[in-house]
Amino acid sequence: MAANYDYDEAPATYDDANRQELGYDPNFVPDSVKSFVVHLYRHIREKNVYEIHQMYEISFQKLSDRLFKDTPWPSVDAVAHYVDNDQVFCLLYREMWFRHLYARLSPTLKQRIDSWDNYCSLFQVVLHRVVNMQLPNQWLWDMVDEFVYQFQSFCQYRAKMKNKTEQEIALLRQFDQAWNVYGVLNYLQAFVEKSNIIQILEQEKEGIEQFTATDGYDYSGGSNVLKVLGYFSMVGLLRVHCLLGDYQTGLKCLLPIDINQQGVYTSVIGSHITTIYHYGFASLMMRRYVKAIREFNKMLLYIYKTKQYHQKSPQYEQILKKNEQMYALLAICLSLCPQTKLVEETVNSQLREKYGEKMARMQRYDDEAFAIYDELFSYACPKFITPSAPSFEEPLVNYNQDAYRLQLKLFLYEVKQQQLLSGVRTFLKVYSTISLGKLANYMEVDEPTLRTILFSYKHKTHAVDSDGNIISNADVDFYIDDDMIHVVESKPVKRFGDYFLRQIVKLEGVINDMDRIRLE
Repeated sequence: MAANYDYDEAPATYDDANRQELGYDPNFVPDSVKSFVVHLYRHIREKNVYEIHQMYEISFQKLSDRLFKDTPWPSVDAVAHYVDNDQVFCLLYREMWFRHLYARLSPTLKQRIDSWDNYCSLFQVVLHRVVNMQLPNQWLWDMVDEFVYQFQSFCQYRAKMKNKTEQEIALLRQFDQAWNVYGVLNYLQAFVEKSNIIQILEQEKEGIEQFTATDGYDYSGGSNVLKVLGYFSMVGLLRVHCLLGDYQTGLKCLLPIDINQQGVYTSVIGSHITTIYHYGFASLMMRRYVKAIREFNKMLLYIYKTKQYHQKSPQYEQILKKNEQMYALLAICLSLCPQTKLVEETVNSQLREKYGEKMARMQRYDDEAFAIYDELFSYACPKFITPSAPSFEEPLVNYNQDAYRLQLKLFLYEVKQQQLLSGVRTFLKVYSTISLGKLANYMEVDEPTLRTILFSYKHKTHAVDSDGNIISNADVDFYIDDDMIHVVESKPVKRFGDYFLRQIVKLEGVINDMDRIRLE
């Protein structure tokens, strides 16, 4: 076995050094790359998932850093004969080739179209042929993640029409089906349906299947590729629908995955973060604030505890970025729905450090508050897209910001509607019962206006969940009986276990500090 051979550590040869001086030659394959593709091909044929993962996650990155920092990898034609011209391996190699290109360089329009063609060919093979492979979950997740990212990137690129050359416009007209929104959604949906993943997850609840327990891998010698791609495609669909501003459909696509439980989506840190970020964002836009707060809180606590283990990961910068965005979204949620009791002490202290001052100003609902809501939303929201092709007959303009501006406008309109609610909430927190007349007097409005405000409070503090049930986001609720308002405050559940665990951790820290001090 070649388990001990470090493909990425192979010494640089004269050819490698010479190549970097002469510039990029797509047909030149350094010895270390030959060794890499030959061993990767062999491990894929042997279904050696551990070795494939090591080579994919570590060796590929190290070779990229050492030999291909600012150039593409060798072309697929140059490496094909080292791997018996195997069609599936060549498609997988090109998938990695394009991913590296997007990460390190700026792809041309032709390369964007070629990448789409490669995904179509690869996905057709997985959907319509018997694929006898086991690939690491990390790779399968990256495939779905990159597919959606390149779609988003293409839509943003195409929407900047102002400075396009005649050649680019001709290519866009010619390849008008490349990265078509229906094509993207159809592939993701086809994976979900063809893999039978929804039925597999249902059978797992009944104890018939073992999908989560085996992390989606097939230990009986079969393939995990279609099943796991189907699973991750549900997360991909959530993300695409969020980019399109269709939050209800996005959340519906994720329903088969129980995010209250550990699942295959939690086995890959990128998948875990993407799922919760988009689930939380969609919930925020659907006014399901409590659900959003709960999920952001759990995810931020998880990142806080585990981020040191991912420092060497290629995804580390992305983890930190999403972490900061989720704190901004949590600040928005808690300003619109003040339920700090749902947030762990560790997360709360981090939140106060980052956004404490801004959150206090957001409660005032003046122009400065709206400017902060605007700033946090713009920083933390997904990069919304307009999926439609431009009209080539009309004057060419940039429309890449249109979708974002629309979502921002709708969000700020919702914030404005909640302006009066903070005043009502302040009074409801003080009284257990109060007459309508007295509250109207305090708020300096007449009784009919107050009733309208109270109806609005009821409407805005309740939302419809995925099952069609009405759920409350209010920490202070009320009912009216004979012109008297009776206030019902939800009692926070005391979690003594969490308190004791935190104190035990603190005590262990103190003991460790004391052990380090040498008594003189």
